[in-house]
Amino acid sequence: MAVKSENDSSALLAIRQFKDVSALGKVLNLCFMNSDEPTYLLDPYRGLILRANPAAERLFRLPGNTLEGHYIDLLYPTHRAELYVFTEEALEVGFARTRKLTLLRPDGSAIPLEHMAIAVTQGDQTTVLVRLLDLDALNQRDVSEAAESYLRRGLYEWLRDEQYFRDIEREYRLILGAAGEGIYGVSSDGLTTFLNPAAEKMLGFRADELVGKDMHEIIHHHRHDGSVYPTHECPIYNAFKEGKINSVVDEVFWKKDGTAIPVEYTSTPIRDSGNVIGAVIVFRDTTERRSNEENLRQALIENAALRERLEMENAYLQEEIRDRGEHHNLIGNSDSLNALLAQIELVGPTDANVLITGESGTGKELIAHAIHRASNRADRPLIRVNCAAIPRELFESEFFGHVKGSFSGALRDRVGRFELADGGTLFLDEVGELEIGLQAKLLRVVQEGKFERVGEERARTVDVRLIAATNRNLKAEVEAGNFREDLFFRLNVFPIECTPLRQRPSDIPLLAEHSLETTCTRLNLPKPRLSRANVQTLMDYPWPGNVRELQNVMERAAIVARNGKLDIHLPSSGKESSLTTPVQDNAQSLDKIFTASEMIDLERQNLKRALAVCDGKVSGKEGVAQLLGMKPTTVYSRIKNWNLDTAK
Repeated sequence: MAVKSENDSSALLAIRQFKDVSALGKVLNLCFMNSDEPTYLLDPYRGLILRANPAAERLFRLPGNTLEGHYIDLLYPTHRAELYVFTEEALEVGFARTRKLTLLRPDGSAIPLEHMAIAVTQGDQTTVLVRLLDLDALNQRDVSEAAESYLRRGLYEWLRDEQYFRDIEREYRLILGAAGEGIYGVSSDGLTTFLNPAAEKMLGFRADELVGKDMHEIIHHHRHDGSVYPTHECPIYNAFKEGKINSVVDEVFWKKDGTAIPVEYTSTPIRDSGNVIGAVIVFRDTTERRSNEENLRQALIENAALRERLEMENAYLQEEIRDRGEHHNLIGNSDSLNALLAQIELVGPTDANVLITGESGTGKELIAHAIHRASNRADRPLIRVNCAAIPRELFESEFFGHVKGSFSGALRDRVGRFELADGGTLFLDEVGELEIGLQAKLLRVVQEGKFERVGEERARTVDVRLIAATNRNLKAEVEAGNFREDLFFRLNVFPIECTPLRQRPSDIPLLAEHSLETTCTRLNLPKPRLSRANVQTLMDYPWPGNVRELQNVMERAAIVARNGKLDIHLPSSGKESSLTTPVQDNAQSLDKIFTASEMIDLERQNLKRALAVCDGKVSGKEGVAQLLGMKPTTVYSRIKNWNLDTAK
């Protein structure tokens, strides 16, 4: 060995070069590759071999002579548990050493090895350097060294060796104690060999209460349904009986207090010199995870149901906005209207069912909206159902909803109108048009507040307030057997009668002005002036179509107005229809005031002549309903009540 002088500049240069990082890296790489000890670099979190020297390649004898890119657990298929403890120890304390990992070559030969690991962290990356020692060769050296040590140092050397093994045992206990999962071992006889603190905490047993005892009979004796779990069917026992790893995700372990906890576990056999001597079991309590999964599942179901309901409500409310027309308030100052408003104010805050009756076009739907707005349910929607427009075969689906696949064309679950109105109000328009057979199905929901979707057996409960409307005389329909008496009494808790427009002429100017203003705003037309002559013309007309007819007349007048002048066309003026002739003949004078019975007689004569002009045709193009500006259902109702002949 050369002696460095004080002026040896070449030696100083070599030291400076060695301190250079790149030069040092080259030197360390040469040491790594030329070492006669098998060595490899391991990514501990992915279990991937990053680099291996030629000595390691020769030791493992893998096809292709390359270890790089191999997963470490594939090189030790029968010692995964020991490998896990070994790497965890290296990461925990910075280094580890074990002789429990045996190399099993592709030809079946087993070589006992000593594994030494050093964990190095650089930045956010941690790498483990693993060196391997051939224990057979090491044992030979140990024998010679032990003999020499015995002769040279005697008892001191043995005490140091004993301390070394104590340190190793202590390190293992620290690793087991730090593990968050429960870990315990069993012998080939099924007796417990060790138990870590996490397992003690989860099971409620102390280690001394289980070590040396049959583990299966204490914590694994029954399944989660209470049935007996035979030992020969236990995957834990099969791990060392069959010598294979078993993983289970849905079983229970029984605690000391007699309760069960859901667990998932992996049972790995422990081998010694090729013989299975027991198994190590790693398990975790899945109670919290299962609870979170169930909560998430319920939340997803509730969110899906809420989303579907909101979508239906949004679609319905958009349709309702389109269909509600111009009038959003009850307009007028007549005594009958004031009495009606008093009734709305009285019944609105209650949950009582309301039956609104009256001729077509008198504003029954507006009254229903007013009652809903005055109720405690105003923050929930008012859902409208036109009973006359629902086909018989779709009645249950429309009212109660259906589930996917319940009938042909049911491609998805559908929320019915009752469920959509839950917490709000359901408006049954034209309820008198329901067939007698469908009334019974409606009655059950009205009475019990429960229903089933089509294709579903589960009963659903709803809190719905009912407002029904009809232009029929339901009492007469009950007596005729066309309407169920029990349903009538359920709906007719608070009856409201809509006064025809002809019986409250003082409201006509206000309604006409309001209709004219809203029409001009909607159609972007200049608003013409409503003259006294216009008002008198409107008040002289009997309005068989009520407010709806008035709206149509004012809309038409606004469209045809010229130079701010309204031109109102009414049947009574002789400008539109020959049907005014009998009215004028009977009236003799436009100044005459008619009684209610006289007005009904005039309407009956007017309807008879309309039937004659239309050859008995009621609905459709050129029918009586179109001619009079009335709903076909209203015309049919009056024909039936007045016993008129629809034949030509």
